Amino acid sequence: MIHIPPSLKHRRFFYLWAGQLLSIAGTQMQIWALFWHIRTLTDQPIALGGVGLSRILPIIIFSLVGGVIADSFDRRKVMFVTQLAAALVALALGLLTQFGQINIWLIYALTAFQAIAIAFDGPARQALVPNLVPAKDLPNAFSMTSIAWQTGAIIGPALSGFVIAFGGQEAVYYINAVSYFAVIFALLLIGPVTQTKTARIAGVSWSSIKEGINFILSKPIIISTMLLDFVATFFASANTLMPIIARDVLHVGVVEYGWLSAAPSAGAVIAALVISQLPELRRQGQIFLGSVVVFGAATVVFGAATSLVLAWFALAVTGAADSVSTIIRNTIRQLQTPDHIRGRMTSVNQIFFQGGPQLGEVEAGVVAQLFGAPIAIITGGIGCIVGMWLIIRKWPLLLTYNGDEHLPVTAPAD
Repeated sequence: MIHIPPSLKHRRFFYLWAGQLLSIAGTQMQIWALFWHIRTLTDQPIALGGVGLSRILPIIIFSLVGGVIADSFDRRKVMFVTQLAAALVALALGLLTQFGQINIWLIYALTAFQAIAIAFDGPARQALVPNLVPAKDLPNAFSMTSIAWQTGAIIGPALSGFVIAFGGQEAVYYINAVSYFAVIFALLLIGPVTQTKTARIAGVSWSSIKEGINFILSKPIIISTMLLDFVATFFASANTLMPIIARDVLHVGVVEYGWLSAAPSAGAVIAALVISQLPELRRQGQIFLGSVVVFGAATVVFGAATSLVLAWFALAVTGAADSVSTIIRNTIRQLQTPDHIRGRMTSVNQIFFQGGPQLGEVEAGVVAQLFGAPIAIITGGIGCIVGMWLIIRKWPLLLTYNGDEHLPVTAPAD
C-alpha cells in the first residue's frame, strides 16, 4: 500500500518540492533543447562538448564562494536571487533565438551566466533541505527531491521535441523562464527559515572557504563518495552525444529524441519511488557501489544499441542506478555535516557533482570526434566501472557503510 512520504508531511518542504517539480521540467526542457539547437547549427561533436565546458568553468570558479554565502546569509534569500537570474538568462536565449541573433558562442556565454547562478543556488538549496525536515526524514526528503528532479527531467525532454516542432526553438526558452517563478512562489510561501551560523563567518574569505575544504578532507566517507561521483559521471556522461545517436545511429527525429532524452529520468523516478516507500535504508555503501556498476554496464549497452527500444531501456536503467546513487550519497554527506558548514560542504560537492558530467561531456565530444559517438559511450561505461574499483581500493570503508553512522541533525518545527 502506497503511503504519503513522511518528508511531504512537513509543509515548508512540500512547498519547495512542488516548486522544484515545475521549475525542473522547464530547466530540463532547455538543457536538451540546447543540445538539439547546437546540433542544428553545426554537425561537429566537439561543439556539443563545449556546452559542458561553459557550464563547469563558472561552477569551479564560483562554487566555493557560493558555499560560504549559503552558510553566511539567509539561504532562502540567496535562492530568490539565483532563480531570478536564471530566468533572465532563459529569457535572453528566447529573444536572441526568435530574432535570429543567436549563434554557438552566444549560447556558450549565456550557458556560462546561468551556471554562475547555479554555483550559488546549489549550496543554498541543498543546505536548506535539512532545515525543513528532521534527521529521520532526511533520506526520504532526498528521495522525494530526486523524484522531483527526475519527474521534471521526464516531462521536460519529452515535451521539448513537441515544443520545438510546433512552437519553435525559442518557445522552449520562454517556457523555462516562466518556470523559475514556481520556486520563487514556493520560497514566498515557506517564509523565514532558521539556520545555524557561526560567528567566525563574517563574510567571504579564504579562511572560511578553507574551513569547508579541511572538513571534507577529514571525512573519508564524504571525499570518497565525491570522487566516485566525479569519476562515474566523467566517463559515463553521454547526454551531449544524444542528438548524434538519435540522428546518425538510430535515424530518428526530434520527437523521438525527446523520448530518448527522457528515458534516464523515467528509470530514476521508478527507483526513487521504491526508495521513498522504504521505512529505512541499510547497507547503503554496498547499494551505492552496486548502483555505480549497473550505471556503467547500462551505459555500455546504450553505446552498442542500434534500435530505439533497446537504447531507451538502457538509458532508463542508467537513470535508475544514478537515482539510487544520488539519494544515498546526498544522505551520507548531509548527515555527516553540521549545519553551520553544510553550505560549504555542498559547494565543494557541487564541483565534483557538476564537474564530472560537464567535463565528461567535453571528453565524450573529443572521443566522439576522433572515434565516433558509440565508441565514446562504450569506453566511458567501462571507465566508470574501472574508476570505481580504483576508488574502493583506496577507501574500502564504503563497502561496510551501513547508514546509521551519522551526526544528529535537527530541523525547526513547521
